[in-house]
Amino acid sequence: MKIFSAVVVALMIFSANISAFASSAVTSDGYCKGIKLWGKVKVVNNFADLKVQVVQNFPDLKVQIVQNFPDSLGKWQFVNYGEDFTVQFVDSFPDLKIKFVDSFPGL
Repeated sequence: MKIFSAVVVALMIFSANISAFASSAVTSDGYCKGIKLWGKVKVVNNFADLKVQVVQNFPDLKVQIVQNFPDSLGKWQFVNYGEDFTVQFVDSFPDLKIKFVDSFPGL
């Protein structure tokens, strides 16, 4: 009976860990913390709308840098003014993990 209880507890812990990994910072319609993840982006050092970490593996969002028409999920145009949202690049505790790509941005 003790072995059965230990197995049940182990499965509960395992399933809790899996659900934590399955959750994403990005909603299915392309928002994070209520901010749409496409458009004109300004990089700031403090008080950003989103804290972003650049990663190579397991990103929440693939980002393509564009010069014009940042009109779909993952397309970002970096600007100095007239931004849709601001980002701060961080090394730890991000709101969003991104990977820069040359094509096929998005989830």
